[in-house]
Amino acid sequence: MTQDTRDVLEVLKFELSFLEDGGYGRSPRTPWRAPAIFEDSPICPNFCDPTRPHPCETCLLEQFVPEALRSESVPCRFIRLTEQGQTVDDLYRTASQVEMEEALAHWLRIQIQKIEQERAVTQ
Repeated sequence: MTQDTRDVLEVLKFELSFLEDGGYGRSPRTPWRAPAIFEDSPICPNFCDPTRPHPCETCLLEQFVPEALRSESVPCRFIRLTEQGQTVDDLYRTASQVEMEEALAHWLRIQIQKIEQERAVTQ
C-alpha cells in the first residue's frame, strides 16, 4: 500500500482553488447527482475511477478523519467541517450545495492557515 506523499498544504490549497473555480458544479458525466465533496475532486486517489482501486487509508485526508471513523467505507465523509462538528456526511443530509461549499471553503481556509502557522514556527 503506497502512502500519498504530496504536500498536504499544497493539496488543500488546490482543493480550495478547485472549489472556488466551480469544481463541484454539476458534472456533464453525471448531471443527475450532485458531486461528492472530496470524492469527486482531483485530490482523491480514486478520482474518476468507479472501481476505487486505492484504499482510503493511503489518502492524506485521512489525517483529518477521527480515528474511530477511519474504517468507514468512505472516511473523508466524516471529516468535521464546522465548529459544531458537522461532517461532510451530516451536511449531505441537512445542507444545500451552497451551504456545503461554504462550510468546505471555511474549513479549507482554517486548515491552510493552521498548517502555514505551524510551518512558520518550525522554520
